[in-house]
Amino acid sequence: MTTYLLNPGGKLTGNVRVPGDKSVSHRSIMLGAIAEGITEVSGFLEGEDAISTMNAFRAMGVRIDGPLQGRVTVNGVGMHGLRAPSGAIDCGNSGTSMRLLSGLLAGQDFACELVGDSSLMKRPMRRVAEPLSRMGADIATGADGRPPVRIAPAKALRGIAYDMPVASAQVKSSLLLAGLYAQGRTCVREPAPTRDHSERMLRAFGYRIDVNGNQVCLDGGGKLRAAPIQVPADISSAAFFMVGASIAPQSDILLTDLGINPTRTGIIDILRAMGADLTLSNQRELGGEPVADIRVRSAKLRGIAIPEHLVPLAIDEFPAIFIAAANADGETVLTGAEELRVKESDRIQVMADGLRVLGVNATPTPDGMRIVGARAAASPATATAHSYSGGEIDSHGDHRIAMSFAMAALTARAPITIRDCANVATSFPGFVEIAVRAGLAIRAA
Repeated sequence: MTTYLLNPGGKLTGNVRVPGDKSVSHRSIMLGAIAEGITEVSGFLEGEDAISTMNAFRAMGVRIDGPLQGRVTVNGVGMHGLRAPSGAIDCGNSGTSMRLLSGLLAGQDFACELVGDSSLMKRPMRRVAEPLSRMGADIATGADGRPPVRIAPAKALRGIAYDMPVASAQVKSSLLLAGLYAQGRTCVREPAPTRDHSERMLRAFGYRIDVNGNQVCLDGGGKLRAAPIQVPADISSAAFFMVGASIAPQSDILLTDLGINPTRTGIIDILRAMGADLTLSNQRELGGEPVADIRVRSAKLRGIAIPEHLVPLAIDEFPAIFIAAANADGETVLTGAEELRVKESDRIQVMADGLRVLGVNATPTPDGMRIVGARAAASPATATAHSYSGGEIDSHGDHRIAMSFAMAALTARAPITIRDCANVATSFPGFVEIAVRAGLAIRAA
């Protein structure tokens, strides 16, 4: 079991490029595998979650070379070229792999079972299985709608119009992937915008997809053509450094090649609303995704009521945002984020427990959190006051919890120990080494 040991204080400086975007990496393998031709991927995230997706398609007969320094070659087998795996497909810790594969496999002519590690086997899958069943999929989950997910060949999938009860890019993407194999038109309507990497990449592979406001539609029966995919740096991984540089006095860091997909920039909008000093430059497009460099300098943050329309645009970044809130003047209130309770951990409760270990006034609610910031610094340039104490944190095996509390050490009065950090490798391989180079006093044990 990996443990992080952090000394208090420090600042973040220099240029940092975090690993490739996890969402884009997953989808590059999935769509490349069922495309016609060879897909060359660069900037691929060599983390355990994305590797789980890669191994799933290898188990179904797809030749995939790499990853080697972020480069992957996917030899597509076409829409109907996947073969039955010899056993259950292990999705590891990756909810994205399991939910998206559920949709893609619903249209195949072979049976399959999806399993995962102890954490993933507790996560809800009925939210995917139920609408896929409406499309005619032969799909079943375990007790209480949790894995394993068992899929048998369907007589025929049919397109449906589905109003999502809760905003979820994974559910949306799963239904769109099933829709590729369905008769007729599949439409998904969202209650709030979610990340649109699937839609962008389907277009990059030459598949027509229609977006009208909060509704996404496609017709089944088409083909995908191989296309080169360049994966930008992951804004969710960069979020920890954005928060760390904002709270640590005299910090000045440049995060390069970051994906700034408008469905993912909630972290930028929320931190700016709190008073953070973030500057975007060198804006361009990379592989169909908008990209920029972001400079972050220390700033005096203030507590805010986080607008609910930004919640789906920052759903993975809230553990880091909670650390920013703990360093702000005044109270920060989050509502409308019940989705956080069914991530790799119950991120609302686990973050509240950890913050209270440090002495922060944090109150969990059914759909969010109230945090009273402890920061008393006069200015970001001269701040010497610290926000909270140190202590021992249980990350519950959640990579984003672990990395968030690592950044909390920058303004702590005493050392912080974070337990159960091995799963950081699922999304951010090399986190400790990159954090050390940037100025964080961290070591793994």
